[in-house]
Formats: sequence, C-alpha cells, structure tokens
Amino acid sequence: MQLIFACVPVLVMLIVAEVSANHHVLNGEGIRKLVHIVVGTYVAFWPFMLDWNDIRILSLAFTAIVFVSTRIKVFQSVRSVRRLSYGEMFFALSVGFLTLITESKGIYAAAILQMAWADGAAALIGQALGKNTQYKIFGQVKSGVGTLAFLSVSLAILIGYAHYSVAGLGWEYVIFAALGATLLENMGVLGLDNLLAPAYVGLLLKIVA
Repeated sequence: MQLIFACVPVLVMLIVAEVSANHHVLNGEGIRKLVHIVVGTYVAFWPFMLDWNDIRILSLAFTAIVFVSTRIKVFQSVRSVRRLSYGEMFFALSVGFLTLITESKGIYAAAILQMAWADGAAALIGQALGKNTQYKIFGQVKSGVGTLAFLSVSLAILIGYAHYSVAGLGWEYVIFAALGATLLENMGVLGLDNLLAPAYVGLLLKIVA
C-alpha cells in the first residue's frame, strides 16, 4: 500500500504536465524541467517514507514505465527535447542505484537533489539568460550561465547537508563534490549526467562520512 501511495503524486504530476503541454500552458522544456524539479524533490525524501527495498522496486518500476512510454508515445511532455536523451531513464535508475551506495537518508537526499534542483536550475536559467554564453561539449549545447547556476545550487545543497548532517562535511569536500557534479553534468551525454552526478556525490559523501 505504501508503494501505491508513493506512486500517486508522481503519476498526478505527469498527468498535469501532459494536460498543460496539450493546452500550451507552458513550453515543452519548461514543463519537462518543472516535472524534473517537483518529482525529483519528492523522490529525494522517499527514504523518510519508505524502506530501501521499496525504493529499489519503485526505481525498477519507473525505469520500465519510462522505457515503455517512449515506445507507445505517452507522457511526451516530459520528453520534449530536441536531442536524443535517455535522461529520464537514467534518473529512474539513479533512484535505485543510490540505495546500493548508501543507507544514509541525508546523503541520498543530497545526491538526488543535485539533479532535481541544480540541474533544473541550470536548464531553466541557462535557457532564459544563457544564449550569449553558450558552448558545446560532445555536441551538447551548454551555457556558462547555466553551468554557474548548477554549481551555485549544488554548493547550496552540500552546504545544507554539511550543516544538518551528524557526520558533517569539510568545506574542501563541499567544493570538490560540487565541482565534480558540475563537470559530470556538463560531460554526461544522452542524459547520462542524471546517473553520474548523483552517483558521484552519493559515493563521495559516503566515503568521507
């Protein structure tokens, strides 16, 4: 029953996004990142509601749903990008993969929020303000403004973790983790950053905890 209740908000958000896209309430990228931020924030706090095995099951289930949705063309608002990307699938996989790295609720949340908040901010701010600072990495268009937004939000998340975590986190690790996540977000092709960045942060925090 807990698994069903955990799924409901995600499905509701996807349906609202699809309806909004069909009625042109928001543009495709805006809707996609809004879903990314809201769902990612919710998922970051799953360990406070579910046990680790439940999260692993949900990760596999959502990975399968994303895969099937690409074949039958549903929830296209979440996939409205002009480049080939498996970002949603990699994000679903990262949800479960992180449970194999750590059983710390704080580390898990800090790692997931790298993609929910930092990546979401990079996309939205970069799209709005970064046209004059664009560059390419492995054929992907990035922006200096978007990258700075990712780094800033990543630092804020890690500073928050360092402040509230019992284990704490030295400032040098805060900077190292944020810079590494930013680099992986830039270099992750085909949406692979959605797996690499949170896995890197989760593993680093686990090692230094």
